[in-house]
Amino acid sequence: MLDWPILSLLVWLPIAGGIIVLLAGEEGARRTALTVSGTTLALCVPLWSAFSTTTADMQFTEYFSWIPGINAYYSLGIDGFSLPLIVLTASITPLVVIAGWRVIEHKRAQYMAAFLIMEGLMIGVFTALDAILFYVFWEAMLIPMFLVIGIWGGPNRVYATIKFFLYTFLGSVLMLVALVYMYFQSGNSFAILDFHALALTRTEQILIFLAFFAAFAVKIPMWPVHTWLPDAHVEAPTGGSAVLAAIMLKMGGYGFIRLSLPIAPDASRELDWLIITLSLIAVVYIGFVALVQQDMKKLIAYSSISHMGFVTLGLFIAFTIFARSGGDIDGAAMGVEGAMVQMVSHGFVSAALFLCVGVMYDRLHSRMIKDYGGVVNSMPIFASFMVLFALSNAGLPGTSGFVGEFMVILASFRANFWYAFLAGTTLVLGAAYTLWMVKRVVFGEVTSDAVAALRDIDGREFLVLGSLTVAVLAIGIWPAPLVDVLHVSVENLLRHIVLTKLP
Repeated sequence: MLDWPILSLLVWLPIAGGIIVLLAGEEGARRTALTVSGTTLALCVPLWSAFSTTTADMQFTEYFSWIPGINAYYSLGIDGFSLPLIVLTASITPLVVIAGWRVIEHKRAQYMAAFLIMEGLMIGVFTALDAILFYVFWEAMLIPMFLVIGIWGGPNRVYATIKFFLYTFLGSVLMLVALVYMYFQSGNSFAILDFHALALTRTEQILIFLAFFAAFAVKIPMWPVHTWLPDAHVEAPTGGSAVLAAIMLKMGGYGFIRLSLPIAPDASRELDWLIITLSLIAVVYIGFVALVQQDMKKLIAYSSISHMGFVTLGLFIAFTIFARSGGDIDGAAMGVEGAMVQMVSHGFVSAALFLCVGVMYDRLHSRMIKDYGGVVNSMPIFASFMVLFALSNAGLPGTSGFVGEFMVILASFRANFWYAFLAGTTLVLGAAYTLWMVKRVVFGEVTSDAVAALRDIDGREFLVLGSLTVAVLAIGIWPAPLVDVLHVSVENLLRHIVLTKLP
């Protein structure tokens, strides 16, 4: 265990770096942003090395008085659920900085600062153990993303930013109401772990679960509150789309794990049919919606909604497995671990696909599939990367996209054959919409002089896509280190769910 405040450094170093970039202005903004984000990523090495996989207790904890009048504390700590998402956040940010190195010419310092500040706030969400601190980080991270889309976005950026902000903010207001209610129920404590120990009635649990559901379902996003996401992705700059898909969507899944399941286990059990139904609709229906998209960004955005359906499915089939097996922890653990692996994998794969679209957009200034064709003839190295990421998105064995989905489908068989059957359709639909896009964009004859004139990726772009390739293949070929980090925390959560009963 480290004896220095590494979590505070991970939270506040990028935020301080963002402020420095803002104050320093355009000169050196890119180098400062890369140095700060790179240092933040480097801090994840001792964090991962010192993390103990044998305990479910919170590690690297920090605890200081913050707002004494309401017993709110600056309380940080992580477990097996937090660590992979922190590393994912720290990994994506420097790649986004590098990706925007030459592309962003307008207000470059503000752009880099927004991503640094956003990184610190997102890590804050994954480390906060105080409900008010969690809520502050949760809401504050909307501001830099709002600015990224609103300032550097496309022609309909104002509409997209307002829709994005309203959807996510209004859902979060209900979460705040639930947190305040539990504050009084717990004897004036905002400690999230104290909330886990509350003996709530059935009605209280259902109301609290629905309040959390309003916040987390929008963030994932689940069908039918998903409509803000395609608009946000289409209008966002490439870096904004990468961070939004790779990290921000995962906060909904993390919220279910950190708050909904442990605080309202009986409500989660009673309403699991709702989450499972909406998850399967996302997997199947949104897969068909992705199939007809003509804009590459929209296709990947709808693909994200479909793939995130596996996350909520994996989390909530645990109750059905318990009911059918008399408390099969191992079977339920496979579903939850699969959901977490899917979150991490989708983070890398979706970021990679959006960055690939960004590479082409920077050259041809179009995201429409019909404007491409035969890209492999002009950009063979780039085409190799894009095909790999597309195959991972389709769930090819040996890539990260296969591992999480396979674990969830396997766990679904233990719950209900039809859950597994419907979830398994993603193997067909995912291959259909992803490979059809690749066929029309990458392969075939060169369709225009503009495509023929495309230049292949440079060293900077190779570094970004190559780094993501390493992550996608590493998780796909050797997922054990990631699963080992998760296992004890997953089992602890499931035992809490099984053993907690209504008063």
